[in-house]
Amino acid sequence: MWLGEHVEPEWFPPLDQALRDPPGLLAAGGDLQPPRLLAAYERGVFPWYSAQQPILWWSPDPRMVLFPGEFTISRSLRKTLRHGPYTTRVDHAFGATIRECAAPRRSGPETWLNADMIGAYEELFALGFCHSIETYLGERLVGGLYGVRLGGVFFGESMFSRENDTSKVAMARLVEECRARDIHVIDCQVASSHLASLGAREVSRNEFVALLHRHAQRNPRESWADDSLVPRAAPAPGTRV
Repeated sequence: MWLGEHVEPEWFPPLDQALRDPPGLLAAGGDLQPPRLLAAYERGVFPWYSAQQPILWWSPDPRMVLFPGEFTISRSLRKTLRHGPYTTRVDHAFGATIRECAAPRRSGPETWLNADMIGAYEELFALGFCHSIETYLGERLVGGLYGVRLGGVFFGESMFSRENDTSKVAMARLVEECRARDIHVIDCQVASSHLASLGAREVSRNEFVALLHRHAQRNPRESWADDSLVPRAAPAPGTRV
């Protein structure tokens, strides 16, 4: 389905129209303005496209999610959280975090986070719907992640790591924030061994949509920013170890 200029920003095709090949592709076109982005996330749809492609909208089946109570901490990560040199901050350097997520990986120079995408999420951040979790070594940003929060759902978008375990340290802080802010589901989009090692698992698209109906609402404008660097210690009670 092509989302032309006359299509309402809140409209997307029914999710059962998503393609099997490529898996989960639902629509193309449209724009990255806040009304369309927020409408997409509320429906379980997210944008992902490469250079020279139109905006592509996806709703994969199955969907990988992490429930905060199922977050798994390995012995090595537990040691890092207790005794490592890292500290974390929230919403302190969103622009720097998303640009680090967009930086080339060792596997190649390309990244899906182009300037338009970065600008769109920075606008959502200014509106209070996007948040970043940052890991620091001293004053140097060495890891982090960002995503969209709608009520009781955090839609994780991307993460990066410049030192050992620094994206996992950011994930541990995100889980703490979710527990404190009544967030029940972390959307991880598609499966990866890295996310599975942290306790994420796949659910069907129908199960995911049911979770959205139960938990996702457009929260009022908010910042998660804290005023100081926060050392991470032992995991919250109930976390799997």
